[in-house]
This record gives sequence, structure tokens and C-alpha cells, in this order.
Amino acid sequence: MAITLNNGFKMPIMGLGVWRMDGKDIKSLLINAINLGYRHFDCAADYKNEAEVGEALAEAFQTRLVKREDLFITTKLWNSDHGHVVEACKDSMKKLQLDYLDLYLVHFPIATRHTGVGETGSALGDDGVLDIDTTISLETTWHAMENLVSMGLARSIGISNYDIFLTRDCLAYAKVKPAVNQIETHPYFQRESLVNFCQKHGVCVTAHTPLGGAVANTEWFGSVSCLDDPVLKGLAEKYKKTVAQIVLRWGIQRNTVVIPKSSKLDRLEENVQVFDFELAKEDMDLIKGIDRNYRTNQPAKFWGINLYA
Repeated sequence: MAITLNNGFKMPIMGLGVWRMDGKDIKSLLINAINLGYRHFDCAADYKNEAEVGEALAEAFQTRLVKREDLFITTKLWNSDHGHVVEACKDSMKKLQLDYLDLYLVHFPIATRHTGVGETGSALGDDGVLDIDTTISLETTWHAMENLVSMGLARSIGISNYDIFLTRDCLAYAKVKPAVNQIETHPYFQRESLVNFCQKHGVCVTAHTPLGGAVANTEWFGSVSCLDDPVLKGLAEKYKKTVAQIVLRWGIQRNTVVIPKSSKLDRLEENVQVFDFELAKEDMDLIKGIDRNYRTNQPAKFWGINLYA
């Protein structure tokens, strides 16, 4: 099952995010994921594991487990490389051992002090606050992203963590429209207005943190997981599915791409088994009622500044 992007390319609606995956485990995890049917992998320079992902992909291609054209590979431009877009993209491609990317995203709508191509530093100033570069506009960054398409380095380009204001602005100055906006969205942070705005204007929404971060974000940010919600637990019993499967199916029925992350083989298998049932309209409406406008991913913990203020 796939979503057709505004440029005609198809993006699998289910993917696997590799954030916080240990390098030593990635090869076996990705090979197992491919065997389970995953064809979409979501990477980023900042995850610091592109080289390990590249080794896994190379093995999958060499053993003819899968062809390159069968996979959809996303990676992202880090904040410190906004002034070095082409170099950063080529650096990611070299680590991933790919000659083109299916999708390249602006990871955050903020430029920070350059720390070296591909270094993905988040340099702080003397005050302990993220050292934001005020000389590079998002429009400048986007036009550099557009060059990647004409150069054949990226088939599609997009944005990530953009709100309605910034997405509208990008649509206004873009010669190549963003194909995707990857945002945090889950039952506790549904962001209906942003999702609807993007879809209305032909921008596919990818849900990062589609399970509300679960244990990972609870450990890092002290957030509450929607997987413990009694409404979702009730629906899991009704459909004889896990709560995670209910949440992922909800995301898919919103026509959003979902990219859950897991380092456990049983969870990888569980997460992809969401195409054999459908949530009734009344149950979709029930989930709509548990929205808390609750963001779980809070980089301010590391950056000393709330960029969402």
C-alpha cells in the first residue's frame, strides 16, 4: 500500500524509522525487516547510523534479497548543514551507499552553526543555548534542496517539523513543491489542522513518533504514552489487535505515512500486520476524542531553547 506523491512517485505508507537504533544491530534488523515486507526506511544524518544502514542495504542488494528500485529510502539534512545542502546530501548518499535518494528532507526549520559536513553537531553558545545561524533563510535552504532534484541526487524533497505558517511559506517560494512534511502526530497529538492543510495542498504527511514515542520518549523526555490509553486498549480488545496496531491503523486511515521504530523482531512483525482490518468510522471518531495536543518529542531538553514557543 502506497501514497502517490505530488510528483508521481509512490511512497510506501508503512516504513521503519531507524532513530536510536544501535549500529551493531542495524544489519540484522534491516535484513529481517525486508524479509517481513518492509520496503521503506526512514533515516537521518543526525541518527548517526547511516553508514551501518548503508552496509545493510548493500548486503540486501548484493544477495538479491531486494532490488534498489523496490526500496524507498529517506534521509534528512541536519540543522548545521543548511549552508552546505549538496555536500551534506552527497555525504549521506556515500554513507548509505546509494546513487540516489527517494526522499531528502529538511530535518528542522532552523539553521545552526556549521560544525562540518555530516557532523550533525548541535553547537551551543556560551549561554548554553543552541547557536542559531540567522544568516541563512529557509527559502535559501529550499532552493538548494531543489538543486538536488535537477542534479538527480534526490527524486523527491520535503520538509519536516514545519507548522502551517512555514509550510505555507515554502509552498509560496518553492519551484519544486515539497512532496512530504514529516511531523510528530499520534492520537495524543493529532494536529488535524496541519494534517488537513498539508493534504489539501498536495503535501503528503508522514507521522514520525506515530506511537507517541512509547518507551523511548518516556525515557528521554518523561512523556506519557498513548499506548496506555483506556480507549485504545478497549479498541484493541474489540478488534483483537494490539494497541500499537490500532494506533498505526488509525494513522494509515488518516492517509498519513507511518514510520514506527522498533529494535525488536516481534514488534517489527507486529507493526506491519495492520492491513488485514479496518477501523469503523465510529471508532475513528472515538480516537479523535482523546486528542490532548500533547507533543512528546522535546529537543529543548538538549538545545536550551523551546523552538516551538
